[in-house]
Amino acid sequence: MGEFTIEFIIGHMNYWLFTVLMMTGLYIVVAKGNYVKKIVGLNIFQTSVFMLYISIGRKDGGTAPIFPIDMNVDPTVVYSNPLPHVLILTAIVVGIATTSLGLALIVRIREEFGTIEEDDVLAIEHAMAAEDVTLHGTSMGGRA
Repeated sequence: MGEFTIEFIIGHMNYWLFTVLMMTGLYIVVAKGNYVKKIVGLNIFQTSVFMLYISIGRKDGGTAPIFPIDMNVDPTVVYSNPLPHVLILTAIVVGIATTSLGLALIVRIREEFGTIEEDDVLAIEHAMAAEDVTLHGTSMGGRA
């Protein structure tokens, strides 16, 4: 197995940052009870995936894959792969839509339950289910 030299660590900085951001986002989603914080954690996680795909599409000394007008292409020119960048543009749009939907749901949860803390919402739902069973019994398909 190769040695971890300073050149290796600095040369792979984008992967280190990707790993740190991904684990930070995952931790926020799992450990925090506030729904807004969970959305922020998902966005951090998503940004780390964007970084990974963009860094995969990059080549040292690569140029944009735009052909000359006369279509006289020099075979010695190195081009970067544009596909990861195009996919990330689509993923950014999907991420914005997902974030918007999540925040809209959080607003609706706040209106209904008066809180955006996961534990409080679960406690309120459990109390509502117990009240349903008390009023209607299990014959109505109580949620308890």
